[in-house]
Amino acid sequence: MAQMKWNSAYQSYINQYKDLAIEEMLKYNIPASITLAQGVFESSAGRSSLTVNGNNHFGIKCHDWLGASVYTDDDAVNECFRAYDNALQSYEDHSKFLKNNVRYSRLFSLDRTDYRGWAYGLKACGYATNPQYAPKLIGIIELYKLYQYDTASSYDKFMAKHGVESSHARSGMILHPIYIYNKNYYIKARKGDTFKSIGKEIDISYRKIARYNERNKRDILQEGEVIYLKKKRSKADKAYKRRPHIVRPGESMYSIAQFYGMKLKSLYKKNDLTPDYQIRVGDSLRVY
Repeated sequence: MAQMKWNSAYQSYINQYKDLAIEEMLKYNIPASITLAQGVFESSAGRSSLTVNGNNHFGIKCHDWLGASVYTDDDAVNECFRAYDNALQSYEDHSKFLKNNVRYSRLFSLDRTDYRGWAYGLKACGYATNPQYAPKLIGIIELYKLYQYDTASSYDKFMAKHGVESSHARSGMILHPIYIYNKNYYIKARKGDTFKSIGKEIDISYRKIARYNERNKRDILQEGEVIYLKKKRSKADKAYKRRPHIVRPGESMYSIAQFYGMKLKSLYKKNDLTPDYQIRVGDSLRVY
């Protein structure tokens, strides 16, 4: 098999869903590395038509399924696949599908850190028809170091819930990646985004999101701007304890506050400035 190359879309998918995979592991004892590798491979990192149209991240067919479904060509033409409201449901159903199916019962006697045994076991038990299924899963796990999550005893509950909960099945939209900075979470606005559309996707009140970013809920968002999903802190990250910010052309007090993930009023207060102060290029500002 050809050497697998690092893919930014794969890494973004892993960042988005690793906490949910760990949560599922702690509930069902399925290695998080296996769940993530299957999710990445089966869904083409969330970009497959099955995932976009049905939130199905694991290619699970209907079988005795009574819920919603979508149809697509696979081993045969127009096969029935399970559909979900969101990724959370897909991950949970994947866990239950393996846990409650006699076909996969022997896998649960393997050690949770034995991702190779799980990968070859899934193929042997008939999860997939691709003859290279096990090596492909192992390649993903080793290239992206997914095995590090198999020994985890905790996970980020915010990411496990808000990072995956939103439904994009009917809209054809790919979820915004959620990033972590200065003990907060943020996304980067896309063209056409509004606080309302972001709130709907992330499942947080859009009024709260606007307030967290010290903005009006009806403000027009610019492509690429940082939008925080929790209250900002009163200071920058500790790395800036002795590193003042030197104002550059085009910056404002607000853009500087957003850059460091801190409250605008705190930036004024730390520098003994009033809100009507006009900053100048070259000004030195304390941010910690």
